[in-house]
Amino acid sequence: MSKTTTNHSSFMASFHFPLLSLFLLLLLQPLFTAANLHKTRNLLKSNLFTEHTTNRVNDTPPTLYFEVTKPIEVPKAKPCSHLLLHHDFAYTYGQSPVLANYTPPSHCSFDKFSKIVFEWKATCKGRQFDRIFGVWLGGVEILRSCTAEPRATGIVWSVKKDITRYYSLLVKNETQTLAVYLGNLVDKTYTGVYHVDITVYFYPAESDFSNHDNKGRDDLVSGYDSKADLILPISRNLPLNDGLWFEIENSTDTQVKEFKIPQNVYRAVLEVYVSFHESDEFWYGNLPNNYIVANNLTDYPGNGPFREVVVSLDGKAVGAIWPFTVVYTGGINPLLWRPITGIGSFDLPSYDIEVTPFLGNILDGKTHSFGFSVTNALNVWYIDANLHLWLDSMSTKTMGKLLEHNNEPLIVSLVSNFKGLEGTFLTKVNRSISSSGWVKSSHGKITTHFIQDFSYNNSMAMGNDGNLQIVNQTIHFNDSVSAMEQSLNAHSMKSFKLFSLYLYSDSVDQGNGTSLEVSNVTLGFDEKSSRNAGFGLSSSSLNNLQNGQGEIVVKNNLVSSGLGSTQQVYKYHGNEFCYFRNISSSNYTILYDQVGHNCNKRKMSQFGFSLRNGGLFHLKQLL
Repeated sequence: MSKTTTNHSSFMASFHFPLLSLFLLLLLQPLFTAANLHKTRNLLKSNLFTEHTTNRVNDTPPTLYFEVTKPIEVPKAKPCSHLLLHHDFAYTYGQSPVLANYTPPSHCSFDKFSKIVFEWKATCKGRQFDRIFGVWLGGVEILRSCTAEPRATGIVWSVKKDITRYYSLLVKNETQTLAVYLGNLVDKTYTGVYHVDITVYFYPAESDFSNHDNKGRDDLVSGYDSKADLILPISRNLPLNDGLWFEIENSTDTQVKEFKIPQNVYRAVLEVYVSFHESDEFWYGNLPNNYIVANNLTDYPGNGPFREVVVSLDGKAVGAIWPFTVVYTGGINPLLWRPITGIGSFDLPSYDIEVTPFLGNILDGKTHSFGFSVTNALNVWYIDANLHLWLDSMSTKTMGKLLEHNNEPLIVSLVSNFKGLEGTFLTKVNRSISSSGWVKSSHGKITTHFIQDFSYNNSMAMGNDGNLQIVNQTIHFNDSVSAMEQSLNAHSMKSFKLFSLYLYSDSVDQGNGTSLEVSNVTLGFDEKSSRNAGFGLSSSSLNNLQNGQGEIVVKNNLVSSGLGSTQQVYKYHGNEFCYFRNISSSNYTILYDQVGHNCNKRKMSQFGFSLRNGGLFHLKQLL
């Protein structure tokens, strides 16, 4: 059985930052510290930028919000669409998830599919917070996302996601439960109702498209270019009065889920979903506890800026996640994300951990358990997972053995230098986890090696009597998987990720009870990946850089005006598909939008990314 946490007793949990902190902040004179990042968010939450509108609100078309990402590659053939849910999310906080029955689309005229695409489409009008939400099928999470914050004239947005990796789940010939949790709150002030349609598109199998990703390759190790035969939910069970995710409330909290796998598994991958909220929504800007204690700031989030999600199997750590710093649509300055939303906010990334080396420990037909914890956590983190399993159809039992497992402890360096509310802080952390093991099946004896290497660097400066905060953070998140047969035929996958964040947040006193809150933020998500099978090699690179500048004027603790502008350059380069987009917006208006699909390596190589010392200068250099 799974261990779960109790539900929160008030509606505070529906917000990313507790309202208690808001009330405390509004009473403080002057407002300061912990920094300004958290304070600004609460001021915006309390006012939500009331717009000056005319009587023609109903005649104004809704604003289109979107996340910049590459289009999903799909076959040319027309898909078969399947509407799963139509629902209006009004006062849904603390209520059970919305449920619907799901069966494979009987009206589709084709039996096999080359691509399956999920679409969430929503509209909203009025005033509302950003809300985290999740979608589960049979307890398996297939999307985690954040709603857009509406305006009086209305908004519309959609999220499209390739969910082909859940193929076996989507075509299972039985009725399953679709669960959607979006904890919304509607009253006289917060009027926004989210009108949602969920549709899945099934594309027919086409030989040319199906082999598109395998051209020039000779895959000799089975299971590394096929979809899992079985997917087990590592999530909470219905019925619930919130989502199916586990809640991690502090640094000592461990949430556990028991499971049992068939005895003919020959490969296993754990896909983990992670999101952070309330006191840890801005964990990368949380200050060290010694600074908080010295300045008697005990109401502010602490535990420093480092966080790590640890995944354990039967109590033994088998992998870790150092998450990307997703900024939700109401984060830092909401006007930064209108209409271009923050990287990953509409489709939060999931993270894969190769469990295959440990199969020898869990192929005994007995119950085992996965555990989740977060180093330095404050309330609250939402975490769950999906266990993808490949089954040997030629046998009823496989064999395996764990050969080696190394879980190096965190190497942490903390340097603090402050006097009063001003000072600097440097946090460096390193970690390595590796495992190897073999599995014997009808495919032969295959030895799998899994390696994770992490490097973290966060430099933080506090100035202007604690009103100024500057954060510069980089995370190197690298992993590799290699599988080798006795004949030395091998398959390898490598991924090198760089998560970059630069944040400048300042509060400038302008007299007469008025202050100017300034926020500049740069987000970078860079990844290089490669896959080698036999004599075939494929590779791809993604450089995604976003820079925003915003300011608000606060008078007597009320937001009187504000502005935000965002620039973004997105560059993806694959073996046979490329995508480039250069876009900028300011207060709902798109200033320019350039899109390209050119795979010319010489041209694309001109757009090298550098994220040092903030992003705007380097963004201009890219262009």
